[in-house]
Parts: sequence; structure tokens; C-alpha cells
Amino acid sequence: MRTTLTIFGWLLLVQGVGGLVNTLLGFWRWAHDLLVVNLLPFLEGYEVFAAIVIGVLGLALLAIADSMGKQANKQGGEQ
Repeated sequence: MRTTLTIFGWLLLVQGVGGLVNTLLGFWRWAHDLLVVNLLPFLEGYEVFAAIVIGVLGLALLAIADSMGKQANKQGGEQ
């Protein structure tokens, strides 16, 4: 479970940062079709905000995965 959360967290974080950089600076034309914020038509006009939300969700998943790892290490040390 921790590995899955870590993978999805990094994926969302990369999507969020990539979407934000591409929307603000626009120099990643090759990555335009790879970013989620550009593929969803209902986000048109809100790409910056959606990219920020996606990045924050990625950070939250990474924090949850990290706390799960610390909890597993703590439980392993008590036994």
C-alpha cells in the first residue's frame, strides 16, 4: 500500500508541477498532450488552479505514505 501511495504521489506531483510550468511559461509544447490539466476539457481556463490542486494532492499522498512507513517502523521496533 505504501509503495502504491508513493508512486501515485510522485505521479500527481510531477503532473501538477509540469502543468503549472507549462501553463505559466508555455515552453513545454511537447508535453502539452501528456499533462492531465490539458486533457480534461472542463478545466479549460482553470489550468493553473487545477495544476496546483493536483500538486498538493501529490504532496498529501507522499506525506501519507511517509507516515505509514514511520508507523510500520515504529510497530516493528516495539515487537
